Amino acid sequence: MKKVIIVGAGLAGSYMAYTLGTKGYNVEVFEKRQDPRSASYGSGRSINLVVGHRGWTALKYAGIEEPIRQIVVPAHGRQIHDIEGNESYFPYSIKGKAIHSISRSEFNKKLVELADSLPNVSLHFNTSCSGVDTKAGIAYFVGDNNPIEVKADLIVGADGAGSAVRKSLQGIPRFNFSQEYIDSGYKEVHIPAAEDGSPQLNLDALHIWPRGQFMLMGLANTDNGFTGTVFAPYDGEFGLDHLHTAEDGLRYFKKYFKDAIPLIPNLGEQWENNPTSALAIIRCKPYHWGSNTMLIGDAAHAIVPFYGEGMNASLEDVRVFCELLDTHGDSDLQAVLQEYSKQRVPAGNAIADLSLRNFVEMRDLVADPKFQLRKKIEAKVQRNNPELWTPLYTQVKFTNIPYYDALMEGQRHDVIMEEVLAMPGIENNWDSDEVEQMILKAL
Repeated sequence: MKKVIIVGAGLAGSYMAYTLGTKGYNVEVFEKRQDPRSASYGSGRSINLVVGHRGWTALKYAGIEEPIRQIVVPAHGRQIHDIEGNESYFPYSIKGKAIHSISRSEFNKKLVELADSLPNVSLHFNTSCSGVDTKAGIAYFVGDNNPIEVKADLIVGADGAGSAVRKSLQGIPRFNFSQEYIDSGYKEVHIPAAEDGSPQLNLDALHIWPRGQFMLMGLANTDNGFTGTVFAPYDGEFGLDHLHTAEDGLRYFKKYFKDAIPLIPNLGEQWENNPTSALAIIRCKPYHWGSNTMLIGDAAHAIVPFYGEGMNASLEDVRVFCELLDTHGDSDLQAVLQEYSKQRVPAGNAIADLSLRNFVEMRDLVADPKFQLRKKIEAKVQRNNPELWTPLYTQVKFTNIPYYDALMEGQRHDVIMEEVLAMPGIENNWDSDEVEQMILKAL
């Protein structure tokens, strides 16, 4: 049976270890950080994740959908908080579908536990990868100051945006790589449950405080608390580079997120102590090299978190690869890896573009009356013509339509809706047959 080395025990790496382990492969996982099952893992910088349809498809493929459903909280819509404290709720789907909030650390713990339960999977923590030799199929590590060499039939880089495996590939001619930091970063704040254990916000929603160039977002946890995340530029009077102290954080919230202050008893302390983190987009091509090295997840396509699809895209990477193994076998790994890159590179580039697009939507547009009108028109057209019109968000979050195809269709919808929203009197006539027929003709 072939041996697989997985560098990284994050979500994609531990999911792949379990999935390949159940297929009988001998899997060794090496992770530079401590065991995620330790108490202090990930404190203060773990944006909550959203499990969408692609994530559930991958989990179902591996036979572990039910254990994960025990640690998620469904959200059926967005709840918008304006600067005056008024709230508006917008469902995600006319069919009542939900996205599912999950703690990154809890998810990681569960996946590591599952992988560790298999006799043919071994995990090594506090062990850093220093590089790989793609010709020899050897990965190099340092653990307890001792060098380690491990040879395998397949080396998987699942070691995130700073991937050591990818850095080895970057030194090879014809391997393409780019990295771009956006001009915004993020800081996390925790919104606890009330003293009696009840939630302080509507559990059934992703909460957004949109403020133009920045926003606060909240996603529910299973303990009725919420993980809140401020996304904001670094520069300007209220840029993250100028908001260091507890007093700075309180002043910022008093001006822009006043209604959130009572929800966070130790806001100042959290603001001062929780780190500010950067957001980068990484693209590369291909996602493999030769017959024995591949990249998955953020190592291949780190994206900004504004579609909540980074984890779903990563799990989809693994599912697609494993399904290719199911179809073609592992006697010619190079052919399987080539097909993997052929399918996943366009997907990675498309979800990177979609995530940037959704950042603008969340911080700028969700509070815009014209955008809200567009959503109402789209919902009506979808209800009456579900075979012809599927909104972009639905395609991304509630189907397995390839990301690239969804992006193309979303851009086509943009052109049509721009014409519709420019119609005279559209605010009063949006529900008319004339508007619907115009859209159908354009389609």
